[in-house]
Amino acid sequence: MTAFSIKHLAGGALGAALLAALPGAGIAQQKFVTIGTGGVTGVYYAAGGAICRLLNKDRKAHGIRCSVESTGGSAYNVNTIRAGELDFGMAQSDVHYYGLKGEGAFKDAGAFTDLRSVYSIHPEPFTVLARKEAGVAKFEDFKGKRFNIGNPGSGTRASFEQLMNTMGWKLSDFALASELKADEHGPAVCDNKIDGFFYGVGHPSANIQDPTTSCGAKLIPLTGPAVDKLVAENSFFAKVSIPGGLYNNNPQPTPTYGVLATVVSSAKVSDETVYQMVKATFDNFDEFKKLHPALAALEPKNMIKDGLSAPLHPGAIKYYKEKGWM
Repeated sequence: MTAFSIKHLAGGALGAALLAALPGAGIAQQKFVTIGTGGVTGVYYAAGGAICRLLNKDRKAHGIRCSVESTGGSAYNVNTIRAGELDFGMAQSDVHYYGLKGEGAFKDAGAFTDLRSVYSIHPEPFTVLARKEAGVAKFEDFKGKRFNIGNPGSGTRASFEQLMNTMGWKLSDFALASELKADEHGPAVCDNKIDGFFYGVGHPSANIQDPTTSCGAKLIPLTGPAVDKLVAENSFFAKVSIPGGLYNNNPQPTPTYGVLATVVSSAKVSDETVYQMVKATFDNFDEFKKLHPALAALEPKNMIKDGLSAPLHPGAIKYYKEKGWM
């Protein structure tokens, strides 16, 4: 297009659109991306904030502005990415797997074949906390007590139902099976509304720190034949231990099992957007690891392969190849 025709068109809306489409004019065109996380006291919200902070640092260069949304958790994020309403989301490695395959909570919706992995982050041990006075030493002691099973749409709830099925338990085995969100279960323990809860979360977490500090809540081991069977049959599970002394009143290590937190996206999100997000994380990796204690031990070589069931997004592959990691 000639300079003459641009000058003459620029007075109208068409001219503005043409100018915006020219190379160099796009700097003013902000692209907005959103990362779906979880409850505001969980590690997902903090990790999503860390990713956005690093991506926003260079937004003058790439024109992408990143924001974080507190959501119902893993399954919600996968469904909302599928609907095109989120660009990125945090998801437990098991939920990530079921979303791709159209199994479990995703049976009705069917396989989400456009689901793409970006990278994995921290391990998420399944964490069981009991009220100090509840008289609970092992998970089986919760039979007949008031227990929070997690809100519908969360990865925690999906994982808990899988554990229950494997143990041969029903919800009627509890005096109360509450469906509180992650931000509500700690206060409910301290207020004597429930005797305990199950939660998949990275450690240390404010969500666990608050009830252990406020009312002396106790971490309960998750072990036994059902756990052994789940870990043996599912590649996305691993046996882990929550370190002793991480939380007040809990000096001993707590054996359990868990998943990995993963960052996922859709094949419909542009390669350039995913590339810039991955680049922002790994080009500032030391800073990323300092933004939350659960991120401190991360290793890039594990993050690009562990817990990733969906194919890697081409935008992520481009960066990993540039770094010589693939």
